Amino acid sequence: MHISLSPDEIVFWQWRFVSINATLVFTWMIMLLLGIGAWLVTRKLSTDTQLSHWQNLLEVLVVNLHDQIQQTSGQNSDRYLPFIGTLFVFIATSNLLAIVPGYDPPTASLSTTAALAICVFFAVPVFGIRQQGIWKYLHHYLEPNPILFPFYIISELSRTLALAVRLFGNVMSDGMIVAILISIAPFFFPAIMQALGLLTGLIQAYIFAILAVVYIGSMSNEDNGSK
Repeated sequence: MHISLSPDEIVFWQWRFVSINATLVFTWMIMLLLGIGAWLVTRKLSTDTQLSHWQNLLEVLVVNLHDQIQQTSGQNSDRYLPFIGTLFVFIATSNLLAIVPGYDPPTASLSTTAALAICVFFAVPVFGIRQQGIWKYLHHYLEPNPILFPFYIISELSRTLALAVRLFGNVMSDGMIVAILISIAPFFFPAIMQALGLLTGLIQAYIFAILAVVYIGSMSNEDNGSK
């Protein structure tokens, strides 16, 4: 039984150096699914006491994300909610769909997790400069001594790498364990691992989102006089 370590290895079409692999295909599918789902849920939003089940679910998700961001960053969560919410929903959906036969989560690809981590990497200065202004933001990197500037840059790069590798490693390992158990005991153990995989997928999405909030919030806090 061949176990692919990454959906990048599953190539559907290739021409010279251009290829379409499972990572791209399933990422596009998730984007399409989320886009259609968002349109269906929000097209008939209501302020009445009787709400649809989907609107209730959406409001619970938004309220909980709002509260978590505010508690973690200690700042107004409205400015972070669209970005952090998108990260969480994409990662959670990608991981939860792993129960679908033939599906390989894009988050099991290092290229996907690296792209998500790079988004966070660039979001840190974008939110920081928007909140504090460019000069005050850059001043963080010069405290308490300008000689530490290269180490701050190394720190930014290393935590970006850590974000990518953490998510990639956890999702990939879950998939490999399930595949191995299916080959050993095709009925009992896979069902348990799939249930645990769903929980782990949500936890990984939550951890990634919270770490993103911590990184962004730490550099966007106006009261934070130093790194």
